[in-house]
Amino acid sequence: MLNHEKARVLGRSKSRRWRQGRTGVTISVSLVLLLATGAWLSLVFSGGSRRRCWHKLKEWEGSPRSFPWQPDEVDASAGSFRKTSGPVRDGGSGGRDDREDEQLSLRHIEFGIAGSAQLWSNRKEFVRLWWRPEEMIGHVWLEEVLSEEEGLPPIRVSEDISRFSYTNPTGHPSGLRISRIVKESFRLGLPGVRWFVLGDDDTIFNPDNLVRVLAKYDHNEMVYIGGPSESHSANTYFSHSMAFGGGGIAISYPLAESISKMQDECLERYPKLYGSDDRLHACISELGVPLTREYGFHQ
Repeated sequence: MLNHEKARVLGRSKSRRWRQGRTGVTISVSLVLLLATGAWLSLVFSGGSRRRCWHKLKEWEGSPRSFPWQPDEVDASAGSFRKTSGPVRDGGSGGRDDREDEQLSLRHIEFGIAGSAQLWSNRKEFVRLWWRPEEMIGHVWLEEVLSEEEGLPPIRVSEDISRFSYTNPTGHPSGLRISRIVKESFRLGLPGVRWFVLGDDDTIFNPDNLVRVLAKYDHNEMVYIGGPSESHSANTYFSHSMAFGGGGIAISYPLAESISKMQDECLERYPKLYGSDDRLHACISELGVPLTREYGFHQ
């Protein structure tokens, strides 16, 4: 009997200590959470942090992945709401002033033609076959200055690429220069540009067909359009999912914007690649954008 009573007393004592211990832990955890919450609120609502958070938010809003819609605005004269136009992006110094509801035309396409100063005197005749000076915008990118001619695109000299490493034993460092044409074209900041179309100085474009093809796609998305080589061995050596520049490559404005921000750093990771197309493809792959095949782009 005494043993039974003693067991009951010990049981109550252990239960009381367990409840007290549990209560103490709960109070301790609550105090820690309160202190952490107070510290976080102090950090967020301090002046410097608030400015940094707002700065980051504005950067995010300007990114190519920001929401395509904008809030309604009040039309004071009509006393009603109206939708704002689509996003307006800045490209380089000139910026971009583009009415989203306007039908795609040649003036929305900036051409970047890769050339060589040594070969331009002959290759320019290929460009003359399709270039429309009054309707098109773009440049021929060479490694040195040459005199310009009427009826041909203006000439731009590419930036110096000697700072980049090139270790491919069979290729030529000019591949670095040509791969950066989209970056340098974007930085010109020409207004109204929706697409950047790259090609060689012996690539023949059908301008009207090009407009019809690009009009199928949303230029506000990151889009990489082109075609593989007709050579199976070339596709096997380089990639079956790479656009070959001899047939032309189309890059949407948001993708060009993203490339311009990361390409130089990206190129340093691939010194062993052969030419320009594979370098451009490597950087676009890092951005997670797949090739959209259009078999009208062929070489």
